[in-house]
Amino acid sequence: MEDFGRKKMIVVGDKVLVIPDSDKERTEAGLYLPPTVKEKEKVQSGYVVKVGPGYPVPNPNYIDQESWSTTPKDPVKYIPLQVEEGDYAIFLRDQAIEIEYETKKYLIVPQAAIMMVIRRNPIDELEN
Repeated sequence: MEDFGRKKMIVVGDKVLVIPDSDKERTEAGLYLPPTVKEKEKVQSGYVVKVGPGYPVPNPNYIDQESWSTTPKDPVKYIPLQVEEGDYAIFLRDQAIEIEYETKKYLIVPQAAIMMVIRRNPIDELEN
């Protein structure tokens, strides 16, 4: 996946970091699509490079923790996301936020805006 060097990029909550699919700059016939046309598209796709921890929910065990306990408990647990790093995601364009980080364009997309993912089967990878 993406190498961010010595910097660590952390995606929070239910957000997903996506590299937009650059193949959409041309039509199937090879015609160039100007940025104004691409911005009007309702659906976009791209590769997932990072995912957040998920939806936060209170940890019921945190409240019951004894004050003398040496085992710290996190006050929040997370319900993990369905999307995984390496997935090809198809999502609603109007809910994505475009950012540029070290000259690369990324989109931050909430999981709720993702309509479908295409995931490679690890067995297929071994056969090729």
